[in-house]
Amino acid sequence: MIDPVSREHWEKESGNWAAWARRPEFDAYWEYSPAFFELVPPPLDRTLEVGCGEGRVSRDLASRGHRVTSIDASPTLIRLAKDADPSGIYLQSDAAALPFAAESFDLVVFYNSLMDFDDMGGSVREAARVLRHGGRLCACITHPMADAGHFASPEPDAEFVIEGSYLGERRWFELEVERDGLRMHFTGWTYSLEAYFMALESAGFVIQSVREPRAPAQAVEGSPSENHWRRIPMFLMWSAVRV
Repeated sequence: MIDPVSREHWEKESGNWAAWARRPEFDAYWEYSPAFFELVPPPLDRTLEVGCGEGRVSRDLASRGHRVTSIDASPTLIRLAKDADPSGIYLQSDAAALPFAAESFDLVVFYNSLMDFDDMGGSVREAARVLRHGGRLCACITHPMADAGHFASPEPDAEFVIEGSYLGERRWFELEVERDGLRMHFTGWTYSLEAYFMALESAGFVIQSVREPRAPAQAVEGSPSENHWRRIPMFLMWSAVRV
């Protein structure tokens, strides 16, 4: 489920996030999402996006021919998604208590949403429940390594430092970013790689593909500090099959 703190946070930040997410070429989505969509199978019957936010991933899935149903816990983000895509299906729901029958989808997508759930394992189990046997789960998360530490300075060759423990789940609040007149406060949960993959294992998934994409060359050309993300991956992406 999404905990009350996260729900309140995304309600508060909903307008900022819509402005942030909808500005073309503004954030990492525009550079990294092509690598994610390479993992996504061709559309079959029904696709579910869990934690759709203002809807940009759902819109991109629909443009690729997917028949998408999208859910989010934030009523304001659901309204914003509907406003941007009146023909889409957007529902307010908890990720750990999906309002769908068992085995009713062919594909479930989590794009940078699993980090918002305090019950990450329960959300993965719900995805397994609503997926048909042989269905796929495709996910992108902030890489657990990137969440665990930080670069010591903006220099391209700066050391990457982990203070404290990489293992164990914890909540973080500290990331506030202002860029070109837009401001976003990001918060969420940090889980280890083992925690994510144990959740998949216990829910009956078999990993099919794993990707740790490097920062694209064009991102580095525009900002030398992005070389950080050619040494340490910013994101982890995978495709898994429900068996």
